[in-house]
Amino acid sequence: MSMPDTTDRLIFAVPKKGRLYEKCLNLLNNIGVQFYRKPRHDIALVSNLPVALVFLPAADIAKYVAEGNVDLGITGIDILKESESENHATQLLSLGFGKCKLQVQTPISGGADTADALVGKRIVTSFPRLAEAHFRELERRTGKPEGSTRIQFVSGSVEAACGLGLADGIVDLVESGETMQAAGLRAVDTILSTESVLIANKKTRYPELVEKLRARIEGVITAQSYVLCQYNIHRNSLLKAKTITPGRLAPSVTMLEKPDWVGVSVMVVKSEVADKMDELKAMGATDILILDISNCRV
Repeated sequence: MSMPDTTDRLIFAVPKKGRLYEKCLNLLNNIGVQFYRKPRHDIALVSNLPVALVFLPAADIAKYVAEGNVDLGITGIDILKESESENHATQLLSLGFGKCKLQVQTPISGGADTADALVGKRIVTSFPRLAEAHFRELERRTGKPEGSTRIQFVSGSVEAACGLGLADGIVDLVESGETMQAAGLRAVDTILSTESVLIANKKTRYPELVEKLRARIEGVITAQSYVLCQYNIHRNSLLKAKTITPGRLAPSVTMLEKPDWVGVSVMVVKSEVADKMDELKAMGATDILILDISNCRV
């Protein structure tokens, strides 16, 4: 099987499967990255930019970006910290998806009530570095011997460890909590809140292209969080209206044919828009319109 030639192209690593893969495909489509991925190929050339997409396991992306020839990647904060890649890769942007928590969990029935109670016992996890650092701090805090907590690495099915008698507690990612509850576990401590992030190799050969892609992604993320609010208001009420809808920088204000009236156009946080409309209406604004933003530059 011949592989595409990636010479003179920025290498952009994205997760190769799962929910993150689908989210990343949607993001790439929204920023205008055009490509075709052949079946069973993990490299795809972008047709409208000098970029090659590399599809990798999410757990490997941070290390490839930090230490290899990969210029840009999407991974989780948890993986970035676990792989100790923070000093070699630059975190450019939080992406707003893949949010979850790395938590210490114990059996609901007969398990420890606190993380302190697990000090000196057996912990199973896919995040041994983060788990060890957390329990070393707990050991110092509780006065227990350093290293008395046994941290064991497993690559999958961490939630089964307690039920199989292999551990007294686990450290694992929790998104909705359904898997944890189904395994008869509960969270007793949170080590880290995480989400997907865009990271870059500090020695990339393509800093301008990295910035272009970062700006495009930031525009899409911003557009998903805001709507465009347009309304008419009497000039005497304009200052008060600006306190309700200050915008990201400032509202755009235009003169209307009707004397002493102006039109206002402003970005409003999507989750706040209903309350903002009510406040504007109460103070005399008219023709209040809400428009979706599909993309932007901020």
